[in-house]
Amino acid sequence: MSMSVPQNGDKADGEPVIELFVKAGSDGESIGNCPFSQRLFMILWLKGVVFNVTTVDLKRKPADLQNLAPGTHPPFITYNGEVKTDVNKIEEFLEDVLCPPKYIKLGARHPESNTAGMDIFAKFSAFIKNSKPDANEALERGLLKTLQKLDEYLHSPLPDEIDHNSLEDMKVSNRKFLDGDEMTLADCNLLPKLHIVKVVAKKYRNFDIPKEMAAIWRYLNIAYTCEEFTNTCPSDKEIEIAYADVAKRLVK
Repeated sequence: MSMSVPQNGDKADGEPVIELFVKAGSDGESIGNCPFSQRLFMILWLKGVVFNVTTVDLKRKPADLQNLAPGTHPPFITYNGEVKTDVNKIEEFLEDVLCPPKYIKLGARHPESNTAGMDIFAKFSAFIKNSKPDANEALERGLLKTLQKLDEYLHSPLPDEIDHNSLEDMKVSNRKFLDGDEMTLADCNLLPKLHIVKVVAKKYRNFDIPKEMAAIWRYLNIAYTCEEFTNTCPSDKEIEIAYADVAKRLVK
């Protein structure tokens, strides 16, 4: 499947020709489960540039794509015909070339925002791949600990939220995202993974992110109202299908 984003978007003179190739879902056409694909999809969407998205069926990768990026799995992009294949380098490249005044800057202002929640996905993977009941509790605790750390970061005011002239201490942050009220590269990296954790842990371990972690739930619920997230996200069913063989049953 190939589509233009935004739909019916007109490419202005001098705009780059960008095509994003992402992993296809189980039907070979829809958006598949891949947080790295969604990360790049979100970045391009937020930049406001006109680009094409092509979903790639890994079971039958077309010959022209194999010639375009031999041995490479999605996600990757072509920028004015040049292939870029490393996700971190693509992110840096897009932030560099799609820059102000024409395009918005997406880098976080606070370095801590880039590392917030960075160990959640590894702890989740260990939890979901484990098949030994006696190890389950410790692995769940490990995941909860990293989630708690993220909740505390989202809950705590950033330096620029604090009014040093005010007599009242600001104890709780009101910001929408990791680094403020606008999405940044940090959110493009974390939100797709956090959503996978929520969906997969519930389906295969009956684990819910605790309601007491109100800052995480606020963060997720705000993201679910943003087209930059919802229109680049695979369906919950696709995420569950992707983890059907990865998530291990607890067997004695």
